[in-house]
Amino acid sequence: MIRKIIFCLLLVISLSACATLSGKKEISDADINAQAAKSYAEVKSKSKISTNPVWTAMVQRVAARIARASGENFQWEWVLIESPEVNAWCMPGGKIAVYTGIMPVLKNEAALAAVLGHEVAHAVRRHGKQRYARAMTENEIGLLVGGAAVIGGQLFCKTTACKLLAAGGGVAAGFAITFFDRKFSRGDESEADQFGQEYMARAGYEPSEAVRLWERMSIAMQGKAPPEWLSTHPSDEHRRQKLTEWLPEAESIYQAAPQHYGLGTNIPNS
Repeated sequence: MIRKIIFCLLLVISLSACATLSGKKEISDADINAQAAKSYAEVKSKSKISTNPVWTAMVQRVAARIARASGENFQWEWVLIESPEVNAWCMPGGKIAVYTGIMPVLKNEAALAAVLGHEVAHAVRRHGKQRYARAMTENEIGLLVGGAAVIGGQLFCKTTACKLLAAGGGVAAGFAITFFDRKFSRGDESEADQFGQEYMARAGYEPSEAVRLWERMSIAMQGKAPPEWLSTHPSDEHRRQKLTEWLPEAESIYQAAPQHYGLGTNIPNS
């Protein structure tokens, strides 16, 4: 209840800016990609970049292969960030980050390709752009302005990247709150799963590993994820079921790929 009251107060504080910004119904790729690039640079400047040479090289080659497989002409960038979070993301415009906390869970390159394929699919399918536009329409953009964004970030940010950006306030803070802590819809998540599996197959990685990945993720999260009906994200069980259904098509794409890496290299412990 207290969080809801403060949320409403924040919206009132930012009402004038909110009215101005929410009137903009269309957001171009150039607009959202430019904001993402600025936010990405800020995240990198405030984060500890991993010095693990083996993990860094793996992220670089797998991310490059997934980027090519997506067919999208973004200004691609990728980085491995030192953090215990079991997480990875791709901002609009192709700005990718992988956290070291996810590497031991992945076990091999193909699983990393599955994760990156999923995150890249969100960017290619413009899910982040659509989510940002919805936030503006729904007046959540009130959290994007000045000191209100700083307070809002402390209250609503759950991820490290969101907190880093929210601390500075302004539009970057609002972008962080909207991008990192506003969930994708179930439809977006399923679409990213399907396209991501195709990207990893086209990049030369065994697509069946995407199914096994979510089995390991389920164990790693130790039941922390909410039941599917409480979340916009599909449950791990539903996700594995759909990935299995899509597997024959993904296997056909894999067989037609110019290179075959299979599961790739195993991920050594740090």
